[in-house]
Amino acid sequence: MNKSPLFHGLGVALITPFTSKGKVDEAALSKLVQWQMEEGVDFFCVLGTTAETPCLTEKEKRLIIDIVRRETAGRIPLLLGAGGNNTASVCNYLQKNDFTGIDGVLIVTPYYNKPTQRGLYAHYQAVSEASPLPIVLYNVPGRTGVNLTAETCLQIAEDFENVIAVKEASGNINQIKTIIEQAPSGFSVLCGDDALTKEAILAGAKGVISVVGNAYPKSFAALSQAALSGNVEAATQIDNAIKAVYSPLFADGNPAGVKALLASRGVINNVLRLPLVPASAATTAQLVAFDKSYQPSVG
Repeated sequence: MNKSPLFHGLGVALITPFTSKGKVDEAALSKLVQWQMEEGVDFFCVLGTTAETPCLTEKEKRLIIDIVRRETAGRIPLLLGAGGNNTASVCNYLQKNDFTGIDGVLIVTPYYNKPTQRGLYAHYQAVSEASPLPIVLYNVPGRTGVNLTAETCLQIAEDFENVIAVKEASGNINQIKTIIEQAPSGFSVLCGDDALTKEAILAGAKGVISVVGNAYPKSFAALSQAALSGNVEAATQIDNAIKAVYSPLFADGNPAGVKALLASRGVINNVLRLPLVPASAATTAQLVAFDKSYQPSVG
């Protein structure tokens, strides 16, 4: 029997809006969450890379979780970023915190340490034993310095029942396809690169965790659903209309691009926390020009 995956379709990796004085902008975050739900987002990824999580205090993280949990009120699943490069700390966090209203945890491969594949397996074994929630692996070698190979990913998926999915952001479509093709029953792949969304879902991925979805949730939800239903023509049409934004959106790092875009609409302040800085004037001009000319191929 094929069970519907817990996380599927469009998942938005939420940004963290800040006030002009650098504090978490609670009102802006609440409005953003409500708007994105109205536009058709299927689930949220809270405190991921796009949220500037490494630069948030523990108090701010709890505030953000509380706001998103309150605004969603159980209507869509919540995936919480809870990874780190200290296995003991990750396990301690999972064992000692209240995860009411959270549906799963996103656990990135340990960064900076550069563990071997055996080390990655052992890390996820420990996390699996500690976690009270389903686990989504997160492979993003461009940030962590280590690639979770298809072989290791599949072994983890086979051995640990509460590991239910992987967010694959290696950018390697062949690796993604290998995991999709060989995944055990109940284990799914979520695309971690906006530009590969159409190709990955048509190959069998169950959805995407998206940055672009912060700014174009209706279009990206429609792209995801078209690809999931096998409607290649519709998925291609939407992807072709929006793909010009992919490059400038990430040209100055994430989330500088999407914050510049949303700030140009007056949705948030264009404020990031060091060491991240706002997108350049040239990049911002590109994003604004695209936004003004964009003609969505969905209603």
